[in-house]
Amino acid sequence: MEINIVSDEELKKKPDFTNLKFGSIFTDYMFSVRWDAENGWGIPKIDPVSSFQIHPAAKCLHYGLQVMESLKAYKGIDKNIRLFRPELNMERLLQGAKRLVLPAFDSKELIECIKRLVKLEQEWVPDLKHAALLIRPVYVGTDPTLGVAVANSALLYVLLSPVGSFHPPGFKSASVYADPKYSRSWPGGSGDLKLGGNYGHTIYIQRAAEKRGHHQVLWLHGKKNEITGVDCNNIFFVVRNESGGIELITPPLNGITFPGVTRQSIVELCQNWKDVQIVEKTITIDDVKKLLDEKKLREMFGTSSACITCPISSIFFDGSKYDVSTVKQDKPIYDRITNALCDIYYGRADNPWGVKID
Repeated sequence: MEINIVSDEELKKKPDFTNLKFGSIFTDYMFSVRWDAENGWGIPKIDPVSSFQIHPAAKCLHYGLQVMESLKAYKGIDKNIRLFRPELNMERLLQGAKRLVLPAFDSKELIECIKRLVKLEQEWVPDLKHAALLIRPVYVGTDPTLGVAVANSALLYVLLSPVGSFHPPGFKSASVYADPKYSRSWPGGSGDLKLGGNYGHTIYIQRAAEKRGHHQVLWLHGKKNEITGVDCNNIFFVVRNESGGIELITPPLNGITFPGVTRQSIVELCQNWKDVQIVEKTITIDDVKKLLDEKKLREMFGTSSACITCPISSIFFDGSKYDVSTVKQDKPIYDRITNALCDIYYGRADNPWGVKID
């Protein structure tokens, strides 16, 4: 690996970590490596963050040959820096690359490159509760030819951004807007991958929801209005079943549900909780309305690496508002999950999911 270190005078002044706007500040250095069909992978590099020179005909600009990932580095109470299950992010990045017919890479090698970058930028990892260093790997086709075809050149790079809480100050819970005219994903599509094209088309309906006074979009699919997620997140429902027990329900990974790392971790975590039963099944908007009528739906929340959990307090669908008692619970499941994951993130619990930066 080539590492281009600049003088201390050329480094940026560290921001106020207590007042971070999500994804708007970047560290001093970035990682990159190029590939082309003739020479294969080039030399991986760590350089100061700078703009790329890219041909205006590059396939990523015209045909959406772009896939990304999001994970975080956390500074623990023991001052060690940890990544959370990075192998799952690399596995998903490889799946996205496969769908775009971009060349495969060694995921273990990329994790080691990320570790080296984070170690170099360790002073950028906030030492604060609910703050972390966002790691954004991006993989794009750069072949400068028009035509929907396999790219003959590509660029894989990693940016780092210190982030605080995903939610704005004073946020308590989300109101979500559901419109069956719009879907985020569909059978045979790519909604189960983190491709750039899966996100741009959602901005229009997100803006429409905000204009109506709602925070996020509840995504529906098909004639039965199956719930597939909320905003860019997975979704969970806490339900009191017929026997009085607690079920934690989430849509199955059927090709239209995004396979979130946080989602998978919650499922695996709660399988060890004797008082909570994990259920992966399809749930429709009519199912939710029925559960509310029967007073069985206790909580509803989104999950992602960005927000961990996001409690939902109301749904607006087909001209009606439906209130959910998520934040009114005495000991909510979403809060218990958040605390359990944060214990791993910040080293309060010894768990192999927390991968230390040596």
